[in-house]
Amino acid sequence: MKKFLLLFYTLFTITLLKAQEPADALRYSWIVPSGTARQQAIGGAMGSLGGDITATFINPAGLGFYRTGDVVLTPQYMFGKNKANYFNRDTFNKNSRFALGASGFVIGDGSDSKKIKSTAFSIALNRMADFNSNITYLGTNNKSSFSQKYLEEIALNNDKDANVVSSSIDPNDPRFRPNYVYGTSLAFNTYWIDTIGGSTNGNFKFQTRSPIASGLYQMSNINSKGSMNEFALGVGANLNNKLMIGGSIGIPFIHYERTTEFLEVNPDTTGSKFDYALFSDKLVTRGTGINLKAGLIYKPAEFWRLGLAIHSPSFIKMTDSYEAVISARTKQGNGWGTLVQDSKLFTNNEPSEYKYIMITPYRVVGSISYVFREIQDVTKQRGFVTADIEYVNYKASSYIDDPDNNSDQGTKDYLKQLNKAISNYYRGAFNFRVGGELKFTIMMVRAGAAYYSNPYQDTYGEHGSKLNFSGGIGYRNKGMFIDLTYVHSINKDVNLPYRLQSSPNYGAAIATTNGTVLATVGFKF
Repeated sequence: MKKFLLLFYTLFTITLLKAQEPADALRYSWIVPSGTARQQAIGGAMGSLGGDITATFINPAGLGFYRTGDVVLTPQYMFGKNKANYFNRDTFNKNSRFALGASGFVIGDGSDSKKIKSTAFSIALNRMADFNSNITYLGTNNKSSFSQKYLEEIALNNDKDANVVSSSIDPNDPRFRPNYVYGTSLAFNTYWIDTIGGSTNGNFKFQTRSPIASGLYQMSNINSKGSMNEFALGVGANLNNKLMIGGSIGIPFIHYERTTEFLEVNPDTTGSKFDYALFSDKLVTRGTGINLKAGLIYKPAEFWRLGLAIHSPSFIKMTDSYEAVISARTKQGNGWGTLVQDSKLFTNNEPSEYKYIMITPYRVVGSISYVFREIQDVTKQRGFVTADIEYVNYKASSYIDDPDNNSDQGTKDYLKQLNKAISNYYRGAFNFRVGGELKFTIMMVRAGAAYYSNPYQDTYGEHGSKLNFSGGIGYRNKGMFIDLTYVHSINKDVNLPYRLQSSPNYGAAIATTNGTVLATVGFKF
């Protein structure tokens, strides 16, 4: 129970200070990176294979297989649809966009040295995550109201039981409004929540005006766009054709925008003082960071390759810009009226801004490959099968305050509580990638699959997974290569429009189907 109270306290105090929440940490860690068309066709497995620029981002030891140079460009087109189910009602959305996968160049150098057979250096850019989506869900809810989270916020921040909607806060006290400028204050000032009649100073009791028992029509629309890309410098070396070692420095940069609208409507206003309320907010996040990757590939026998790579956490300096608006139509006296209030009223008419540092989880990748006719002359190789297993400790995500903020102890304590909530809400999980290639002189055919397992602790029955199936063809002749790939993705996730401690939580089950077409064009030099 203490774990749940900690989680909820963190979630509700978010509106007091910042826009961060545990879901933000997962967004930047539960990712399926892009790559070249060749790498994507084999399920994304590149932990022990090498000979591809994408090795820079998975296991840079794979650069040690290069003896010449490559120039690579990977445009891609993504399209998809999602289905959301909320209180047994389905809704659908579609989206599409262009992007750039793994692109850059590798400079390889063969050597006659007895120990170092070749070295290679790479400069590459890759899309690590795509945030573009549009999710809409709606249904009739007679279990809870969005506004209840504001009642719980008042109770929790005054050391009260969350089931008791009372507080010593005087709503007429000017100190009340700025303390809750991203939610509770707006809800009170628009009469979505209100004091119970007959209250006196020092004994204020609050209630929602939403008639929960009779059933509320609820609709949420979440529109997101942006991406996380990474620029990287990698180096790899081949030691006596038995051991490849390598490392890379990555510079991730993030641009994320999200607009949310949540509508709650009373279908029958007879005898009620509530018609509807609309909560909307906008979050813009930008960030730049750094990470390190290191790995090795060992060939115990001519046909076998074993790989191991470690990815350090990314340390990303982030800036959030956030604003929220609530509008509500309620009955005052004998008439109905609509009130609107914007959080910018309390923040000098500008979105609030907060800088912080996000730390993503570390990753460990183990891999094995079997290459048919494994010989130094790649033109005589006839194909391969390969598999990766990756461990990601999602609960290790964390936030720290930017030292330039000169923040007070309250902000630092808030971030500590948020980090504990992340640790309680998520868990470590394994991801699996497998694929293979058959080579016919200058043509190749490829196939693969990948499974990204559930990162949630299942605190409220949440479950998520990502499953990819892929296939493609390749052409190599006279220093030029062209690869074409199609990736079919089936993703399952959950979206909770709000979380409550005093009532059950109900989320929308999200099922997303995406297709990605990639083409990699490259030249050897």
